[in-house]
Amino acid sequence: MATGYAGASSSVTVTARSCVVRIDLHCHSTASDGTDTPAELVRNAAAAGLDVVALTDHDTTRGHAEAIAALPSGLTLVTGAELSCRIGGVGMHMLAYLFDPEEPALLAERELVRDDRVPRARAMVAKLNELGVPVAWEQVARIAGEGSVGRPHVAAALVELGVVPTVGDAFTQDWLADGGRAYAEKHETDPFEAIRLVKGAGGVTVFAHPAADKRGRTVPESVIAELSAAGLDGIEVDHMDHDADTRGRLRGLAKDLGLLVTGSSDYHGSRKTCELGEYTTDPEVYAEITRRATGAFPVPGTGGA
Repeated sequence: MATGYAGASSSVTVTARSCVVRIDLHCHSTASDGTDTPAELVRNAAAAGLDVVALTDHDTTRGHAEAIAALPSGLTLVTGAELSCRIGGVGMHMLAYLFDPEEPALLAERELVRDDRVPRARAMVAKLNELGVPVAWEQVARIAGEGSVGRPHVAAALVELGVVPTVGDAFTQDWLADGGRAYAEKHETDPFEAIRLVKGAGGVTVFAHPAADKRGRTVPESVIAELSAAGLDGIEVDHMDHDADTRGRLRGLAKDLGLLVTGSSDYHGSRKTCELGEYTTDPEVYAEITRRATGAFPVPGTGGA
């Protein structure tokens, strides 16, 4: 049975299904590596004309309570997280929606991943120093603030120092991309285990930006097929890092495998160029996600704080 969040009920899903128009299922706040606070994010989502927005910070649900408290009337919040995974030496991200945030096994795994972020970021700072870049841990910590520290915060420090012009330019082999000169590993969840844990917490899983090869190596389609057989619910197709040909190929793969197709902005505030609602998810797909979820319900806005 779904535990939900305060103010949620099973009727929310029905209401959301009947009225949504624009649905963005992948956004970040200052709880991880976005620049909008959770409250600012939901207010900006409403101002952008969204009907549904998902808060999917990296490996944490810490921003959910603030977002719910500030949720404007007319906007529905989907609670979630973006889980850091790795398979065969390739990093990948798993979007998890509407799971019970207090389910012990998934909570323990999220904490393990999150706790390894600080030593990993410190290791990247040390490697940058060895390369002659005068970045300091204090600078990265200041940029991260209360958020779950990650590579984008280190990248932002490189921008501040004038080493690279944009955060995206730091994600190359010269700097922070997987296997790059200043890259450092952290604990990341096996994606098959991530699917098992999210399902055990009543959630729904979607493979985020599966063909974003500008970020580094991507998993082969054979692995996506194996993940589908293990219970993966969908793949994020419409995303700024997928060109038209890639989106067409992924749609065909999703059809062959019986996977849901989502679209999302992957909004990070001013840290990325994408805008809220730049890509969206079909209402019928959203309805199916809410139907499959048993760990939590979407939360309707009541006017905010």
